[in-house]
Amino acid sequence: MGQNVNRRRFLWGTAAVAASGVMAGRLGAGSAGGDPPAIKLPTIFHSPDMRKYVDELPVPGIITSSPTQPIEIVARSTSTRFHRDQPKVPAMAYNDESYLGPTIEAHVGEQTTVHYRSELGEHTFAADLDTSLHGVADRYRRQPVTSMHLHGGVTPPEFDGNPERLMLPHHGTALFEFPNRQEAGHLWYHDHAMAITRANVYAGLAGMYFLRDGHDTGKPGNPLGLPAGEYEIPLILQEKIFRADGHQSLRSTPIVPQGMWEGGAVGDRGLVNGKVWPTMTVDRGLYRFRLINAASFSVWNLFFSNRMPFWVIGNEGGLLNAPVRTRSFAAAPAERFDLLVDFSSLAPGETVELCNDLAPPFQAAMLGEVAMSRFCRFVAGPGRGDRHPVPTTLRGGRGQPARIPPIATPQRVRRVSVSQPYELRVPPAIMSLNNLRYADPQIEKPRAGTTERWDIINITPDPHPIHLHLVMFRILGRRPMRTVEYQAANPQPPIGTRWAPDPSDFYAGPMRGPAAWEAGWKDTVHAVGGHVTSIVVRFPTADELGFDPDAIFSSDPTQTWTRPSGGHAVAPSPSGHHHHAGATPVHGMVTKDLQGYVWHCHILDHEDHDMMLRYRVVP
Repeated sequence: MGQNVNRRRFLWGTAAVAASGVMAGRLGAGSAGGDPPAIKLPTIFHSPDMRKYVDELPVPGIITSSPTQPIEIVARSTSTRFHRDQPKVPAMAYNDESYLGPTIEAHVGEQTTVHYRSELGEHTFAADLDTSLHGVADRYRRQPVTSMHLHGGVTPPEFDGNPERLMLPHHGTALFEFPNRQEAGHLWYHDHAMAITRANVYAGLAGMYFLRDGHDTGKPGNPLGLPAGEYEIPLILQEKIFRADGHQSLRSTPIVPQGMWEGGAVGDRGLVNGKVWPTMTVDRGLYRFRLINAASFSVWNLFFSNRMPFWVIGNEGGLLNAPVRTRSFAAAPAERFDLLVDFSSLAPGETVELCNDLAPPFQAAMLGEVAMSRFCRFVAGPGRGDRHPVPTTLRGGRGQPARIPPIATPQRVRRVSVSQPYELRVPPAIMSLNNLRYADPQIEKPRAGTTERWDIINITPDPHPIHLHLVMFRILGRRPMRTVEYQAANPQPPIGTRWAPDPSDFYAGPMRGPAAWEAGWKDTVHAVGGHVTSIVVRFPTADELGFDPDAIFSSDPTQTWTRPSGGHAVAPSPSGHHHHAGATPVHGMVTKDLQGYVWHCHILDHEDHDMMLRYRVVP
């Protein structure tokens, strides 16, 4: 048992020995644009050499949602070629894509009905699944479970992709109903299965979801004058490590044995829409890029290689009041940004790259991980493209949606903590919210109709993007704290006892408000290491939602359907069955009653073990 050393524990034990070599490796990487370090340290895995900018940037297909016609989403085992010079390798995808999923376009106020099923074969990362984690069975290597989540959706709890509402492959069809009773915005859908979310999403189970309205129609001639059609492009940014044979590597270091959880890793290859370092020929005009950090681990500071300005026009929950001109912005995992980029200043044939210069956290750097500095290249073509001017406003004017209101005054303050106990344990040391495990009974219970300030107390040196299901919120600000003194005055108890002491006496400076480009409606917030990040969120009532957010539902996602022998799923009779708490076997699994939503870190390894907790919105 003592040999099962956590990756982070190893960092501290080897820092002094590895430091000089790591620094040499980092210096060797320099401006190589994501190439492996000049000194390839044995403490991390390295991808094979790949030429940059030889593949065309692919654009996912589009499914248009209709209020009268269900759409079908199928999780499939596939094979894909991530780079021209590499072989086709196993992956996962939704529908007919070879990797990732199609973009779903829906309309505000019109329900999207999804018939979901899984046709997955053996898991792409079967040997990497850690069966010591909460709820992970050995059979999932051969029969991967899934749980589709509409991230950012204001969704009834039974359709939210609860991590315990698991679908086995080839076991019928599950119904999902997304009301779309919320503002137009940039959502995405991805897998959310308990303790294997990272493996499923890294393998490819993710896709975009654009919610439109009468202002942001997504069509040429839209009232806001935004680029549309071929000039509105989704950019799904990821980082990966590849094995010598070209297969995806879920592992980053040989220090952690295969089949054991590790705490996240920086990739050394940048992917956009499923291709390594692709290129795109652009007209010399205005483009709208719907960008997401879909990585499992890294926060990036994104900019263009010529440092040209661009505009952020929206966050996850919709448009900002006005475009924000900037030359860079930080994007944490699961954050989405709506960008306007003007290529009119480029000469035909001129190129510009999308870059990152944010170094990885110290502990990752000590292993030899370096900033993955390039994602893709844009090449100016001869066409003039969209020559609309950048709008001066996006809300509050004629033909525009209402302005984002001032941040509401909270009725209560709720303190929650983020910590990373560095203890030897099997499984290795966990990541924790409130010093609790997922299954612990002490959950947050905000009252419907109330506005709360959540103070997210991050005592770790690392960033943690925190996501709340069901709701959008506003960032109030971030305040540095003296974490060592805080912990000395408030010793952290063993895991299982809620711990989030008042940090008021340990602030190290004033609160800094959100950056202008993150001042809109959010569902994921970058909780900076060593800071208290404050958000303001209103928890809606059942009347406002049109459904009961505290309804009890079955863990069996097919319980609202029947499947005749040899046939397809059909709607049940009104007297359809319901599984009660206990041990009712369905498809060889145990079903139980569930209630509420979850909140978690969106570093997916952290979410899997065990930085995710349940919460309920109570009457």
